[in-house]
Amino acid sequence: MKKYFTIVLLLFCFALQAQTKAKTQIIEVSCGQCQFGMKAKGCDLAARIDGKTYFIDGTKIDKHGDAHAADGFCSAVRKAEVIGTIKDNRFVVTYFKLLPLKE
Repeated sequence: MKKYFTIVLLLFCFALQAQTKAKTQIIEVSCGQCQFGMKAKGCDLAARIDGKTYFIDGTKIDKHGDAHAADGFCSAVRKAEVIGTIKDNRFVVTYFKLLPLKE
């Protein structure tokens, strides 16, 4: 039984080491329709990564303040720290932190 437990423990440790840690990146975010000229109905949060735009899944435009305020997503392109992947031509975030505007 000890051998079986030791083997399972070693395999588990190896699996943990093999996983890659997700890295954060800083990207531009804004309203896809108002600031990035994307086609859709209504205002939706979008990201611009390497010059290409993607609608965002995993967070919503209204979770980060008033989108129509002077510093909101419909009025300004902002920066955010994110973790995510592009899937089916959409940017799926698992972490999203809106960065403050620089004065």
